[in-house]
Amino acid sequence: MSTPAFILDESVNEPGGDIWFAVPAGFTSIPIDALLNPPDSAGANELRTAIDPLLNLYPDDAARQKFLTQIAVSQQLSAALVEVGITHCFIGLHRDDVSGEGGESNGGHLLSLFTLSWKDTATASPAVTAARAVAGAEGHTNIEYLELPCGPASFSELVRTPNAESGLPQTPLLQIFAHLPHPDGKRLVNLTLGTTAVGRRAEYRSLLHHIAENVSFVNPLLEAEAIKRAAAGQG
Repeated sequence: MSTPAFILDESVNEPGGDIWFAVPAGFTSIPIDALLNPPDSAGANELRTAIDPLLNLYPDDAARQKFLTQIAVSQQLSAALVEVGITHCFIGLHRDDVSGEGGESNGGHLLSLFTLSWKDTATASPAVTAARAVAGAEGHTNIEYLELPCGPASFSELVRTPNAESGLPQTPLLQIFAHLPHPDGKRLVNLTLGTTAVGRRAEYRSLLHHIAENVSFVNPLLEAEAIKRAAAGQG
């Protein structure tokens, strides 16, 4: 059996990290922090440097202004994500290659959104926190409790349809949740995978389970190095 390959983000070795996770191929990170840097900060200057070459590709001021408006909208959406505790966000794009009832897939592409957020909780054991996360969750289905490498976790699913007053398309949205208590007993990590491909519920459920199974609250690189040293008798 071949060893899975991982591409390591530079953030894996940042001091003060409290969670490590991996996303499968097909997910692209949205740099929400980079979009929210203060105007005169180094990060804001880096963003402007990255955008300038793109602006030069547009034929006129109207087109450039439209692009800048889209950037502003992205910044507003990023601020909304951060406000509700989301720290990581990824867009998923995958080919629909799963056979349907007729035995064939439509060959199209499926979009999804994966987010990671933190929530402070009442002090309790991880098992109790995992249970509380889904207790009384209105409308949630397929509720289950699992023991993962990072500890106890609970999973649930919900299908939402936007209100007609919202102005959004009346397309059902499937949301699959993984609730992972932090070992300190005071915090909860919520992994959420959303998609309008409700018919691919089983596949997206499996995908989120796979992501949750790879979550660690201890730097796995340091753990691997410690195991290697112990095996070599270096202490």
